[in-house]
Amino acid sequence: MTLPLDRRQDAPHPAPRPSSGAFRRRDLLAGAAVAAGAALLPGAAAEAEGFALPAAGTPFTDTTLRDLARTLAGQAFAKPNADDLPEGLKTLSREQYAGIRAAPNTAIWHDAELGFALEPLHRGFVYTDKVALYLIEDGTLRPVAYTRERFEAAGVTLPEPGKQDPGFSGFKVKARFGTAELSDFAVFQGASFFRLLARGQGFGINARALALRPADSRGEEFPRWRAFFIEKPVVGGPLIVHALIDSESAAGALRLTLRPGEASLADIEGTIVTRAEIDHLGLAGMQASYLFGPHDSRGTDDARAGAYAAGGLQIRNGGGEAIWRPVHNPQSLQISSFLDSEPKGFGLMQRARDYAAFQDDVQHWEWRPSLWIEPLGASGVDGLWGEGAVTLLEIPSDSELNENILAYWRPKAKVPAKREASFSYRQTWCWRLADPLPVAAVTGTRSGRGSTEARRLFLVDFSGDALFSGPGGQMPDLETVLLASPGKIVRQTLYPYPERRTVRVAFEMEPSGAPACELRLALKTAGRQITETWLYRWTP
Repeated sequence: MTLPLDRRQDAPHPAPRPSSGAFRRRDLLAGAAVAAGAALLPGAAAEAEGFALPAAGTPFTDTTLRDLARTLAGQAFAKPNADDLPEGLKTLSREQYAGIRAAPNTAIWHDAELGFALEPLHRGFVYTDKVALYLIEDGTLRPVAYTRERFEAAGVTLPEPGKQDPGFSGFKVKARFGTAELSDFAVFQGASFFRLLARGQGFGINARALALRPADSRGEEFPRWRAFFIEKPVVGGPLIVHALIDSESAAGALRLTLRPGEASLADIEGTIVTRAEIDHLGLAGMQASYLFGPHDSRGTDDARAGAYAAGGLQIRNGGGEAIWRPVHNPQSLQISSFLDSEPKGFGLMQRARDYAAFQDDVQHWEWRPSLWIEPLGASGVDGLWGEGAVTLLEIPSDSELNENILAYWRPKAKVPAKREASFSYRQTWCWRLADPLPVAAVTGTRSGRGSTEARRLFLVDFSGDALFSGPGGQMPDLETVLLASPGKIVRQTLYPYPERRTVRVAFEMEPSGAPACELRLALKTAGRQITETWLYRWTP
């Protein structure tokens, strides 16, 4: 498995504090790609772990990538290895690898006024997979070849020119967000991970091109990038990236249309070609770190008020219900499935945008993006966006570097062996969604010891104009719908705050010895629900 680096070195704020977090197979580290550069040279067909990629000058058409995926899936899977990588690059520390950067003025298109520039990323540290990079210009392919002179490497010895070609592990994209300067926009590196930013943000959530068997008893399978084919953009247009992915069970072809902005968009069209039957497929996967927050600070001795890149999972299900599920850092692995059919959207969201929510002068968690998924369509195998479940994994973590929260769509249907299945969806990387919720939103969740040691106190805030729609802007008669299963609710109180358009629901829950309790809360008036549905899983 290839792990992404801590992305904070790419974020527009000071360098990160040291962390004692260790590598663990199930805890995916937050990612930061370090810039690298390359020259454009003609060449023969590239080799990617025994698979022949196209030669320079090969035409690239609408079917090229799918044809490559079909050819790749028709061959036995070749497990990536790092035998060709110098030992000194394999054993780099995080800090040493961070010292490998692109030399000034070497990024592809940096002087072309196209609105984008590419920085290929060096192999090394945990990034040992070799990934082929191509540009698509005038409908034909131009390989991006490795050259030593394009890198600055403070304190790191890179291979001498002409002796070894360590190759690339991915690439970074810089873009103009309506200004003259190019700044960080996207990174594709590590397994099949990628991430984007909206204007002014720091890297936070990692998206997955494909997830196979996350937290499955049979073991997770990690698809990997094999090659990228990047179209030269036109001025004012999007950046289009074609990606080839591969794993034991399937090969895949993805087309990503990327648009930077106040909210950055990625329209994704994908086709997977299976080698074996897939019964646990994860689409539109994403992962983020959650160490502690106001409802989950158990055992935390930390001067900050919180440390998390996403505060919860937001869902708009096929029936139109708006759901907010705060995430937390549990003592044991927690898996939650939200059954649905034709979901309207879901995502890991960072709603806390005030510095005071974190009091972190280094990380600035309030700058991290929210990521919202909008399904656009699917074909084959009964439709991958039909019946299924939004699935949430919460993994115990003792380090803010660990991306221990994972969310994805799991179709109910299996994908048989030797079959193709297609899908499409839109990602919105944003500060907040442009379309407001049709109901009052959950704006706060706090938890602590109740009136007795056996009880837990919860404070849940809802905010929105619907909560003060009574005569004279007063709070109307509200019905509290509050359920615990198992366990019981022993008291509840409403506290209105008209000046903040907020109503707080305070309640105590008695678990009665249960190892876990599912809580559900919403507010209604005149029989009509006017808030999100707040869901929570309490564990000791």
